[in-house]
Formats: sequence, C-alpha cells, structure tokens
Amino acid sequence: MTAFGSSASSTEDYNVPSAGNDGIACLSWSPTANNLVSGNWDGGVRCWEVQEQAGRVQAVPKAQVNHENSSPVLCSTFSSDGSTVFTGGVDKAVRMWQLGQQPPTGIPQQVGIHDEAVKGIGFINSTNLIVSGGWDKMLKFWDGRQQQPVHQVQLADKIYDLDIQGNLMVVACAGRKIYAYDVQGQPREHERKESALKYQTRCIAAFPDTTGYAVGSIEGRVAIEYVTRVPGKEKFAFKCHRKDTTTVYSVNAIAFHKGYGTFATVGGDGVVNFWDKDNKQRLKIFPSRGETISCAAFNTPGNIFAYGVSYDWSKGASHYNPATSKNEIRLHVVAEDEIRPKLKGSKR
Repeated sequence: MTAFGSSASSTEDYNVPSAGNDGIACLSWSPTANNLVSGNWDGGVRCWEVQEQAGRVQAVPKAQVNHENSSPVLCSTFSSDGSTVFTGGVDKAVRMWQLGQQPPTGIPQQVGIHDEAVKGIGFINSTNLIVSGGWDKMLKFWDGRQQQPVHQVQLADKIYDLDIQGNLMVVACAGRKIYAYDVQGQPREHERKESALKYQTRCIAAFPDTTGYAVGSIEGRVAIEYVTRVPGKEKFAFKCHRKDTTTVYSVNAIAFHKGYGTFATVGGDGVVNFWDKDNKQRLKIFPSRGETISCAAFNTPGNIFAYGVSYDWSKGASHYNPATSKNEIRLHVVAEDEIRPKLKGSKR
C-alpha cells in the first residue's frame, strides 16, 4: 500500500442555486455542452446551464422532472449527443428525459425496469444502448424503444456502481466483485476478479484511455487496476480520506479528467483530492467542507469540477439532522496547474 505526496490549497467555490432539499446522489455533465444534471433523494432530476467566463461561473436552473412518487434518484448519465438524460433509482425504473421537453406528468418516460433499485447507469456510444445495473444483481441493456432489454446478464451480487469509457465498461458489485466488459458490439466479459481492497466497494471509474480503472472503498482506500498491459505501469493501492489509522472515511466517488487522465476523489471527510496516478502524486487537497461529499464530476473540457455536499448515510440515520444537514452543489473552476500531471521531483 503506497502513499501519495500532498499539496494543500484553499478555494472558494460557486454554490449552485435550487439544488433541492434532500441528499444529492449523483451528478452528470452533458458531453456536448455545459449542462449539469443532478439526481436527488427527493426524487428530483434537475438541470442547469453553467456559464463560465474569465474564471467565474454561474449556473442557471433550466428544468426539473421527478421520479414517480418522489422516489430517490440514485444514478444518471447522458446520451452521446447530450440531448437526453437517463436516470435510475429506488422506483426500480430506468427513465429517459429529453432535455427541452417537459413530460405532461412531470415524470420522465420509463424505458426499462428492474426487480430492485437501479444503482448504476451508463450509455454506450458505439451502439446507443443504455446500461443499467440494479440491486437485483442484473445488468440490463436497453435501446429506449421497447420495454424489454435487448440483452441482460445476471451477476454474482448487487451492483453498486458502473462506468463506461469508450468500449470499456467496469461494474462494481457487493462482495468486492469487479467485472470488466468489452461493449463494442455484443457485450463480452473481459475479466472478473475480487477487488484488491479488503472492504466494501463504494465506487468505480474507468480510465479515459480505457486501459484500466480505479476503485474506491468504504475504508478510505483507492486501487488502480489495469485491464490492458501498459509498459512500466503496475496496479497499486493507496490510502486517502482518513485522519489517522483509526479515523477513516468512505471514498464516495472517483471522477477522471478526460484531458489529462488525472482524477478526483471525494469522501465522507468532506474533502476533495486531485490525484496523478501515473506519477503517484496528490496534486491538490481542498479544505474540508464540514459535511460529507457524496458525488462529483468534471465537465467534458475539464475546466469545471462539480461536487455534491450532502450526507452520505455512512454513519446511519442517527447522525442525520434535516435541520442542519447541507444539500449543496458546488462548482470549482479548475486551474490547469491544479490538475495537470507534474514531473516527479517538481514542487507541488
């Protein structure tokens, strides 16, 4: 287990208006524009148009839809052209919302269904298929035009998270099980393995270059794994999101910067870290936000980083106080020297 170098930094970030009144479960950016979507525990799917100029940002609320019976929304993603948002949640449905069109009932169209909550969702650009993963242990593929999946796979345990980059899809399940798929054409299992981390998996994210993935656990550790051999690169794991050997926090989300291949982690300690896996360096650490950070995402150009400040339920219901708990989405304008890889031995 290795440790990264560190660089402390302070910042003031923009607070997105109308972020909802309950926990923020997921954040997604359009691949074609600065449109940000959140999924919340109050059942809302909200969209903002984010404007950036000279290092300053502003988010303008554009629209909102709601899952049926205000069921919590747990995951979201965009179509490749940025026109459509797909979501999943506790109502067990896979839903589709075409931006610019408001459903008559305010509930986005159902395009798929699971037997239990939908916890992970993604979009395959090469085939225009939606992929959903549920607590029913099912991985299902939908074309958005029929209620039956075009393909489905039963996995060994509940699906906690999934991510797609290019033709690589990675899926994290209960029991520390990890699956990797080649999704070019008919989905094909590339490998299955146990996570290198000893405790429950919380999140997973594929590298932008599709050579591997990063996994985060509830015990403040991240593992870097490769599905393709890369000369000079080996898998490793490191500690993060912890105060000392006994005070550790969950890694709630991992988000990669598409341009540089560096990445962010956010956790139950209310801290954001930027990392360089190739040089094994921590590029930046944000001051704690005083509340757990539940989710995060870079926009496609990589110059804006969004993160959700809200309770992650890691300490159970007894530690949740609706009167004082924050539910905020913040935007950080990313300076290039914060996220660009640094040469080993350089000052940081």
